[in-house]
Amino acid sequence: MRVRSRLAPLFLTAALVGGCPKEEAPPSEDRTLSKLRAEVDRVGRGGTPSGPRGAPSAPEDPNAALAGLASGQDYAHKQKLFPPEPNETVHVGSVAVKLLGLEASHGVQGSGKVALTSEDLFLRVQLITQNVGPTATSLSLDPVKVVDPAGQLYAVARDVQIVAGTRPLQRTWSPDERSEVILFFEVPPSALGAGLTLVLPSPSGDVRLALQ
Repeated sequence: MRVRSRLAPLFLTAALVGGCPKEEAPPSEDRTLSKLRAEVDRVGRGGTPSGPRGAPSAPEDPNAALAGLASGQDYAHKQKLFPPEPNETVHVGSVAVKLLGLEASHGVQGSGKVALTSEDLFLRVQLITQNVGPTATSLSLDPVKVVDPAGQLYAVARDVQIVAGTRPLQRTWSPDERSEVILFFEVPPSALGAGLTLVLPSPSGDVRLALQ
């Protein structure tokens, strides 16, 4: 009986110690807080906030900019450009060519609801031509190009010519015939500026007409 009386307090003490463990924060919560602090520090140093894992970023719509131009009617706005001084006349064979007007826009409106839009610019070149020779002469303006101040060449935008309903680029001028010619080119905004030139092919060599 004495032995039992001595051991009882010991068992009671062990039960109390084992039954009341010290409460501790779950390790997973500590790791979460550490990750959050690390993320805050990273973003504070100029990093990009990270999104949820496995969530793919939405792909960019390549037609979004064009749709915005069309819906906002920005394509209809025409930027009038001014010819250089002096605005000279050049000759392609017996056909005299002079710049009448120059415009740039993000779109071209055709007949009905047909329209073309571009993130670049449609350059509209308006020329006045006249056959100053004594006989009829044929001339093709299809190979005409625009060269920008950096030397980059741009061909005639044939699809725009069709939508705009311009006259055929290959035709014959009668003696003394005088007519207007409209040419369209698709160029980046950086192409505009002093040095922009129209290059007209000729049997005797290319003829250059300053546009800006």
